[in-house]
Amino acid sequence: MVGPAVIELAFDPVIHLGALEVRAQTVLLALILLAGLLLAARIGYLTPQPGPYVPPPPLRPDDIPFLVLGIVPGAVIGGRLEYVLVHLDYYLANPAAIADPGQGSLGLALAVTGGTLGGIAIARLVGAPAGRWMHAAVLPVLFVLAAGKLASMLAGEGQGLPSDLAWATSYSGPGPWASLAPSVASHPSQVYEAVATTLVIVVVTTGLGLGAFGRRDGAALLSGVALWGLARGVVAFTWRDAAVAGPFMAEHLVLALVVGGCIVGLLRLRRER
Repeated sequence: MVGPAVIELAFDPVIHLGALEVRAQTVLLALILLAGLLLAARIGYLTPQPGPYVPPPPLRPDDIPFLVLGIVPGAVIGGRLEYVLVHLDYYLANPAAIADPGQGSLGLALAVTGGTLGGIAIARLVGAPAGRWMHAAVLPVLFVLAAGKLASMLAGEGQGLPSDLAWATSYSGPGPWASLAPSVASHPSQVYEAVATTLVIVVVTTGLGLGAFGRRDGAALLSGVALWGLARGVVAFTWRDAAVAGPFMAEHLVLALVVGGCIVGLLRLRRER
């Protein structure tokens, strides 16, 4: 029998500005994305372009708006594809709902993959050094993933299985909350993932400091996403999703594809060297 949560969160998740109502999570996510873009621009300014020039010029900040034009639709398409795959039975029965933006949501793992592929495609189209920008983007991407998970706490999103642990959380009040049965004491899975992603940031930052990614060819981003996928997979065992293959959920199968794709990319970069 799961007892009451030790940590009870009671607040209004909606910001009221007169007649305008905005979710606090939405505002914080917008600020996190802005901070991620600014961080990418700053790191890009410190990252030299490939070429024969001495000293080499830094990456061009005006590449970023073009890269975003590839990242955003790539992330949306990839995220929607993951959501459809995870809920495949429903969408096989209701195929018209696949393209309905008002139904369902987006998955995170393939959103990261799709955004990366979209950014690479646009970088090649406009002549920007894709590998160098991937190198510059690894820490901003991981920052957005970690901070975004913390932001989900403002909506009660991402609550895990019921738990009687001392740090189990529940949400009281009218909400609206994004998790089912928000008042039930549960694993704060969104916090677990934020902490795990922060540890990945520490590992990648250490690798950067030790010169492990000195070629600046995108291996840092592939390694960071692979480690994030593994960390997310561990945290997913605390989710409420049903298992589909032994103890593994559909998200584990998606993450296996993501991690496998990153490993293939790393092996390809190794051969190109």
